[in-house]
Amino acid sequence: MKRSEAVAEAAITLLAERGMRGLTHRAVDEVAGLPPGSTSNLARTRAALLELTLSRLTELEERVFAAALTGEAPGDLPDLMAQVLQVQLRDGRRTLARYELALEATRRPELRAIYDRAGRRFRDPAVALLATAGSTDPVRHARQMVAFGEGIMFDAIAGAGVEPTFDELREAVRELLAGMLGSHPPGSA
Repeated sequence: MKRSEAVAEAAITLLAERGMRGLTHRAVDEVAGLPPGSTSNLARTRAALLELTLSRLTELEERVFAAALTGEAPGDLPDLMAQVLQVQLRDGRRTLARYELALEATRRPELRAIYDRAGRRFRDPAVALLATAGSTDPVRHARQMVAFGEGIMFDAIAGAGVEPTFDELREAVRELLAGMLGSHPPGSA
């Protein structure tokens, strides 16, 4: 693992465990097992550290979403989306870190710009995927799909809900898609 990845991974862990206030250059050095000053040498400012962390987080989440982001109409879209949600729920560390960065981005315009660019890397392929699946308004439906997934994750990870089972996730996605695409979304029986 490259040093920049180790620093970003440690920052993700700190954001999930301690929140934004717990993210310091010194704490990242400690969690990453690096000599003091290593994080500062790589990311001199807090803004640079946040940017490095968000870039790594985006890279990791893109790996999870890779199958869904191909733009090809999958044989079973509800199943695919349920798998993606389940992976995100099982690694709540990444999702909690992303929530921390999202909140911080509301107060830091420079981080907001980076966060918004990263978000487009997920939303744009979702638009293409839903268009291929037969959506009559893929831009609106992609926003709704992302909001739906975010709501499920927030409820299970940071809210008062519980983690839904795979079958519950698949049925919830199937119901959402039925409303968007008609009564027979890809993969429906």
